[in-house]
Amino acid sequence: MMTPVKRVNRFFMLLTAPFIGLLIGLLWIQPPLDLQLHVDQFSPVQGPVKETSLIKQELIQAQAAAAYTIDSVSASAKLYKATTSEMNQIVNTAETQASRPQIIYNRRISVKLGIPSEVVSSDRIVIELFQLNPGNYKAYALKIKLKDASAATMSLADAVSGAETTMRAVSRSGAIAGINAGGFADKDGKRYPLSTTVVGGQYLNGFESSFKDLSFVGLNKNGQLIGGKFYSREQLDQLEPQFGATFVPVLLKDSMKMPIPEKWKLSPKRAPRTVMGKYKDDQLLILVADGYNENGSSGATLEELQDKLFNMGVIDAYNLDGGGSSSLIFNGRVVNKPSDGNLRPVPTNFLFFK
Repeated sequence: MMTPVKRVNRFFMLLTAPFIGLLIGLLWIQPPLDLQLHVDQFSPVQGPVKETSLIKQELIQAQAAAAYTIDSVSASAKLYKATTSEMNQIVNTAETQASRPQIIYNRRISVKLGIPSEVVSSDRIVIELFQLNPGNYKAYALKIKLKDASAATMSLADAVSGAETTMRAVSRSGAIAGINAGGFADKDGKRYPLSTTVVGGQYLNGFESSFKDLSFVGLNKNGQLIGGKFYSREQLDQLEPQFGATFVPVLLKDSMKMPIPEKWKLSPKRAPRTVMGKYKDDQLLILVADGYNENGSSGATLEELQDKLFNMGVIDAYNLDGGGSSSLIFNGRVVNKPSDGNLRPVPTNFLFFK
């Protein structure tokens, strides 16, 4: 028989059983609450202040690092600028030193010509015009520095007669200067270039071996003066001629005076002359001597021009067609005084362009 106490206890157990079961279920499904975490959230600890202090320190360190980087970059920039400036000075000095021998040499050869009466200069060419009065004759000189090989060429007359004046060749081509070139022969009312002639790198009428003291003179593809006697095409081809014509004789070769044929010493002795030579730095020197006629009483002898060129330091030189053919055109005018009274039409002319 159940006592009143037991009945009371059973009543309370039945009354609390649902709540106990609910509590057990909650504990089974969720982990125990971290009471300490919740307590810390509401505890007056120093976390935020400490974090702020750390951030401030990091900012100070970052600022210091940035300042150091800026100083380093600035120092590097200054060093680079200083180094670049020094290198530029070294390069300029080296270029100046390298060009000094050329400048000195140019002064040395120019002083023998005197003061130029006229100068034309561009990025392609420098031409200086001089007047020479050695005593026995009057002449004009062109000293030409080719910076671009294409600033020089040789024209071939395209007229029906096969000839044109140097002025005509200069005018129709737009050249700044021109001189008569090789010799010629007349046949059937037409004028033909004498012997081997090269125009634009091509042989006009094939190659003809040198004969009767004839010599070829022209420029190669690099704008350097070439010439002499050639007995085979292969021999001339080795010099890569770009253009050139033929006449007689050779005056200087490798800084040595060449023997002048007796015929050319006397027929005529004096005459208007056109000669072309080069210095060792490949500058060109052209002399055109005036003469009043072709009977041998006025103008220059070949020996006089040979000596003049030799004394001026020219290393190679060649005589071109002379007499009434001698002509010098510069800056739109006829510089010399042609012995015919007028310019003579010729088949070939050396031309120079600004």
